[in-house]
Amino acid sequence: MNDSYSFTFTADEAEILIDALEADLEGYEESVRDARANGSRTDVATFSEAAERIKAVRDKIRAVVGSED
Repeated sequence: MNDSYSFTFTADEAEILIDALEADLEGYEESVRDARANGSRTDVATFSEAAERIKAVRDKIRAVVGSED
């Protein structure tokens, strides 16, 4: 998973990506809460890891476009 890609996006397209990542992040954060409530440590770890990876991608895009929402 060390492949690297370069893309060019307009500012609007970058914001669309950020919005989509945030929506996806919300779903994973909700899944973490549900997994905690159900006592499923494995699911908590899995969903937490996914949420952290989404945050990293979102923050990487934000750093380029200068968005801090």
